[in-house]
Amino acid sequence: MTKLTSLTLAQARDGLRRKEFSASELADAHLVAVEQARALNAFVLETPDLARAMARTADARLAKGEGGPLEGLPLGIKDLFCTKGVCTTACSHILENFVPTYESTVTANLWRDGAVLLGKLNNDEFAMGSSTETSYFGPTVSPWRRHGANAKLVPGGSSGGSAAAVAANLCTGATGTDTGGSIRQPAAFCGIVGVKPTYGRCSRWGIVAFASSLDQAGPFARTVRDSAILLRSMAGHDPRDTTSADLSVPDFEKAVGTSVKGMRIGIPKEYRVPGMAAEIEGLWQQGAQWLKDAGAEMVEVSLPHTEYALPAYYIVAPAEASSNLARYDGVRYGLRVRGRDVAEMYERTRAAGFGKEVRRRIMIGTYVLSAGYYDAYYLQAQKVRTLIRRDFEQCFAQGIDAILTPTTPSAAFAVGEKGRIDPIEMYLNDVFTVTVNMAGLPGISVPSGFDANDLPLGLQLIGRPFEEETLFALGAVIEQAAGRFSPERWW
Repeated sequence: MTKLTSLTLAQARDGLRRKEFSASELADAHLVAVEQARALNAFVLETPDLARAMARTADARLAKGEGGPLEGLPLGIKDLFCTKGVCTTACSHILENFVPTYESTVTANLWRDGAVLLGKLNNDEFAMGSSTETSYFGPTVSPWRRHGANAKLVPGGSSGGSAAAVAANLCTGATGTDTGGSIRQPAAFCGIVGVKPTYGRCSRWGIVAFASSLDQAGPFARTVRDSAILLRSMAGHDPRDTTSADLSVPDFEKAVGTSVKGMRIGIPKEYRVPGMAAEIEGLWQQGAQWLKDAGAEMVEVSLPHTEYALPAYYIVAPAEASSNLARYDGVRYGLRVRGRDVAEMYERTRAAGFGKEVRRRIMIGTYVLSAGYYDAYYLQAQKVRTLIRRDFEQCFAQGIDAILTPTTPSAAFAVGEKGRIDPIEMYLNDVFTVTVNMAGLPGISVPSGFDANDLPLGLQLIGRPFEEETLFALGAVIEQAAGRFSPERWW
């Protein structure tokens, strides 16, 4: 029998249904793997007792033939999702001991369908970062290493713990959130599949907010099929989230393996950024050829406002963060640092509770929303956002079914290598991903090749609103051509 932790989510699901092993055996195997991989710092909280209890419940349901779509499958949950009775910190000191009394809609959907909680996964503090180095609990280390080198690499961010855990076979899948690329970028860095659904496809209720008009939950998995299975359970209308789309959820798994013949795939010329590595350009061309070989048509398209997306994003997102994080004041919950009066208590609590990157973004956001600067910055950024959305609408109106781009401008870099002197150096990691969030579109990153150091690279597919099925069909073509990637174990 294949080692239990090496099974894909679909294989594990089918094995449980055939009674080849039990949910308890599957959970125990993954709990051991988590214990042995603590050097990666992917989990900030392990929940072995809860996992075993949930697995026993799953075994009882499977024995009666009542198992749900995810019955007995062990998952990791990004520490941005509130989990009832289980500590949820957003990887910030200010929420270090916060235990929610409620469950996020996305995780409630997963438990409804029978999934098992292994623990909470590391992320950049309040999801603000591209490398999982801003976490209060320390950085996550990628399970990948450069060929012939031992330098610790970042797994990407902000959902780096999720990506690292899935890539290292610590869980069959994981949840993430994507505000500007925080699912797709770490998926590319770690050689796995990451899906950012259409804004509104998954409920945001019970997820610690970063930028409310950009945040969207999505799955990490080792295969396109696995990510489709997870998304079906995660998605759905939620009346508690006014931005949640009141649409039925398709069986995304059925789209995997369907024909892409006749589909028109856009290749945006603006994504050929100055200084882009030749290996990224080569991979992009290879991906286009794979889709062409499967019967799709490649069409050069223009998204003329792409160059303004990154600066506009870094105005809109911090502005919303500044508003959302005002609630962390030491009064109702979380950290409290006493002062001589309420104002000083606010100041001391927020100074002690928030890390450097979070404080930086709050200050940027407060500045662009302030009197005299609102029109010059925030209002202009929202106008740019409208133009970016219009670019995509015009492209799709010309019969384009999806758009193919690189996911990241490079492979993973070393811990401490970027952003210490110039934060913008780190922000540039999002150059290919932020447009998708600004326009509210679905996107998927699929592992597609390697760089010169044998590190994984991904290709991104961007789809029409609520047409994730097209992305799963196209993603499966790339996956079949490129093969699956696994790091050599060193931890």
